[in-house]
Amino acid sequence: MGVMAKNKFHDGPGPSQRQLRVGELIRRTLSEVLARGDIHDPDLNRMSITVSEVSTSPDLKIATAYVMPLGGQGHEDCIEYLARNKGEIRRIIGKKSALKFTPDLRFRIDETFDRIDHTRELFNRDDVRRDLED
Repeated sequence: MGVMAKNKFHDGPGPSQRQLRVGELIRRTLSEVLARGDIHDPDLNRMSITVSEVSTSPDLKIATAYVMPLGGQGHEDCIEYLARNKGEIRRIIGKKSALKFTPDLRFRIDETFDRIDHTRELFNRDDVRRDLED
């Protein structure tokens, strides 16, 4: 959830400091686990995955990890492999993070990278550059 909900509109206050702290702890731990290949799945270990953000529900029972495979290819495989190994990932995160309760994990593709690329493409178009120069 960063400061506001990611990839959706959200009314009301943003996440609490506790939600932000737990989300960031899980993000760092998950990034480390994936980078070191701690999961016993060769398909998952072959992928290089960036964990850009982890948002947690207000009750801290659900954590949604926003991920992107290196190079932006293989979105479906990335989510499938992470979901397939969710139990093992959750157990390892629980051990490494020392959280009293490890949230249930959900995985989503981080679409902000796609939006950034699309914005760059728009700014590079001749008609847009011409309009900006006027």
